[in-house]
Amino acid sequence: MPEPAGVPYRTTNEERGGSLLTASALLGPATFVVALGLLLPILILLRYSFNRFEPRVMMVEAVTLENYVKFFTDPFYTNIFGTTLRVALLCTLVCLVLAFPLAYVLARSESRYKNVLVMLVVLPLFVGNAVRAAGWMTLFGSKGALNAGLLNLGAIDAPLQIMFTEKAVIIGIIAVNLPYMVLTLQSVLEGIARQIEEAAFSLGAGPWTMFRRVLWPLALPGIMAGAILCFILAMNAYATPVLLGGPQFKMMGPLVFGQFRLNNWPFGAAIAFVLMTATLVLTAAANLLIQQRYGRGSSGPLN
Repeated sequence: MPEPAGVPYRTTNEERGGSLLTASALLGPATFVVALGLLLPILILLRYSFNRFEPRVMMVEAVTLENYVKFFTDPFYTNIFGTTLRVALLCTLVCLVLAFPLAYVLARSESRYKNVLVMLVVLPLFVGNAVRAAGWMTLFGSKGALNAGLLNLGAIDAPLQIMFTEKAVIIGIIAVNLPYMVLTLQSVLEGIARQIEEAAFSLGAGPWTMFRRVLWPLALPGIMAGAILCFILAMNAYATPVLLGGPQFKMMGPLVFGQFRLNNWPFGAAIAFVLMTATLVLTAAANLLIQQRYGRGSSGPLN
């Protein structure tokens, strides 16, 4: 029997059950592929991390924590972890500072060339990290374009040592991660009505006050998403540290590969899990802190 006019339509248990079944059928294949292609190798790698390494037989079945103990008790490995964490945090902060103004301009732009500007931001993503790192190498080398230009101008007497330093790695990682931050922030800022900013100005707020008490809290979910994405990419960077940092500069990603190349699978697996666990714990902790702070201030940005 049809519902009378003006009465809200109510779904029946059969319809809800059918929708749930349809959703399960659609999600099932993707869930299976993710579980098979991602979770299963991770579980296997976790088991390997508890084995022992012997040079002649490569890996001996065991259940031991000596690989993790070795990592956390050796200053060489803990220093590499500290360097990776410092580089990732610095790159994330710089990406946020550089990306926010650009994302705001793109979000508020009404120009007919807006799509072209967005494509210019996306364009670097069409090039692999190794190719981009090679481009930085031609710029930062002792005979590269930067040193050659400064020498010709008489600004320096000897080439600057930029290649194979932490600075070069940081610049390279920022160049890789910056488009992700810009695109994430732009999508969030476009969802914030311009009238909210105008209302803040009409109530006497200056540009800095409007940004701090209106725009920043409203954009915080996107800021957090972009920061987490950039942090994860920086923590797990491989090509950029190898090509721009050289053999003397160590980060966790190249360290994991180096252990597998030496056939030390148990220790390499342990390092991989330390890296993965640290990344997940730090991002979850930051997300929790931001959510708590955002929740307390969500009652009103101008309070």
